[in-house]
Amino acid sequence: MEEIDLTKLVPDIRKVKDMKDVLCDKEGVLETDAENLYYMYRGVKEDGELRYDITVIPPLMLGKEYVKTKGHFHASGHSELYTVLEGEAIYLMQKKDSTDSYYIKARKGESVIVPGEYGHITINATDKVLKMANWVSKNCISEYDNISKMHGACWFYTIDGWIENKNYKQVPELRIEESLKEIPSNLDFLK
Repeated sequence: MEEIDLTKLVPDIRKVKDMKDVLCDKEGVLETDAENLYYMYRGVKEDGELRYDITVIPPLMLGKEYVKTKGHFHASGHSELYTVLEGEAIYLMQKKDSTDSYYIKARKGESVIVPGEYGHITINATDKVLKMANWVSKNCISEYDNISKMHGACWFYTIDGWIENKNYKQVPELRIEESLKEIPSNLDFLK
């Protein structure tokens, strides 16, 4: 795939103030010098019914928690495909009813499928920039309210490891799954 020059595009920027309701260490985040947490370049490419986005997440600490995306569910039930372009990512998935959760570690060139019935958060737990791309249906609707209402996903990833979010009545055991070593050749399952 050809390299996309992001310097010619204007990103949506997720700021610290946008994330305060979903952080583990709300006091510790006040020590973060950064105002901008990550950059979302949406619709940089299209292929029929699919949209290609790129997200860039610099290495930062939010108190004792590693920088992450705000997290959302797909109200439309669409699946999504992520591929790591640079760096490493941890993708945390959870069912909306909190009966299942797992994470996948992915390195450059590896991919992850987010099932349509799962919410997801991406974490950069390294000292390098994370750059990732995703293919998703143009009809996909992101829903942020559920994760915001619960003050984050059911798990937080911190310098102390995984910590349960006590705002959930039940927190499922967290398991690890494997990344895909190649991008699927047919993306029709995303439509």
